[in-house]
Amino acid sequence: MKYVKEVFASYNKKYIRIYQAYNPVIADEAVKLQHFGDNFNVNRMTWIKPSFLWLMYRSNWGTKKNQECILAIDVHREVFDRLLEKAILTSPDSMMFNGNEWEKKFKNTDVYCQWDSDRSLGGNPLNRAAVQIGIKGKALSDFLDNGIYRIEDMTPIVKKWNERRKKRQLSIGELPSEKLYPVTDIKTRNRLDMD
Repeated sequence: MKYVKEVFASYNKKYIRIYQAYNPVIADEAVKLQHFGDNFNVNRMTWIKPSFLWLMYRSNWGTKKNQECILAIDVHREVFDRLLEKAILTSPDSMMFNGNEWEKKFKNTDVYCQWDSDRSLGGNPLNRAAVQIGIKGKALSDFLDNGIYRIEDMTPIVKKWNERRKKRQLSIGELPSEKLYPVTDIKTRNRLDMD
């Protein structure tokens, strides 16, 4: 079976939902302000993830240190699409780039794309990828200033879901529903090695 590289996400006509895990200081401030505040380090790269279960795998359902709080962030789709249009793979695709071309593009971008195996409710790898988008510099400033519509603290429900998951009482249908997100620009699809 072919390994699928597509963006799967919860979205509507205006917004796409991404997930991040933070410590309580950063998360509480972001929820209160509805944007990231002084405790958020703008000089570091941040990674946004549309796959809820991939973030659950990565943060161990919000139990890892400094990843205790799970935020759902609704992002304006035009900002998210701009990130995809600028993104460069973290690993070079020999079909896309020749010689040092990837290295030059990688050094000069402020948006990165990484594909990792998406995860099942039990944490097992699926036969499709989950996209992560790393942003820094001007792209991060644009994301922080223009991208965020709403920030929701999902920590309480994630804790309840995790307790039920451990008892094998949680079903996939109770979690955020994700569907194929339309990435139609051919250049973007080729550059990000999408199917």
